[in-house]
Amino acid sequence: MSDQSIEQEIKAKGLTAPRITPDDIKANIANEFYFTAQNGVIGANNAAVNGPIEMPLALLTFCVLVLRNGFTVTGESACASPENFDAALGRKIARQNAESKVWPLMGYQLRCDLSAAKAVDSEGGEA
Repeated sequence: MSDQSIEQEIKAKGLTAPRITPDDIKANIANEFYFTAQNGVIGANNAAVNGPIEMPLALLTFCVLVLRNGFTVTGESACASPENFDAALGRKIARQNAESKVWPLMGYQLRCDLSAAKAVDSEGGEA
């Protein structure tokens, strides 16, 4: 089940309490970067990678999401069969995996905000 289909079901059921939505996740992403492990090794060593390690590194794709507050999360996509490697699909899967790490972070922050608001309400003013 995709995030969008879950979102549609939530709306259909009229669940209106504060929550994190797929749009909130996307709006919280300031930037994104993609590279393969091969790109990373080449960049780190300032040299080409040669030999038997080259192919496996080319099949591992990373996505780094920079959130609006500067925090970063990563997602990965590894391809087992070189014949199935597709760079665009690897980036898509890596991004989806990175986005899945943003949900609990934003959920935690929302829960903190709701808890703080409840404390203020129960005291009849600001804390």
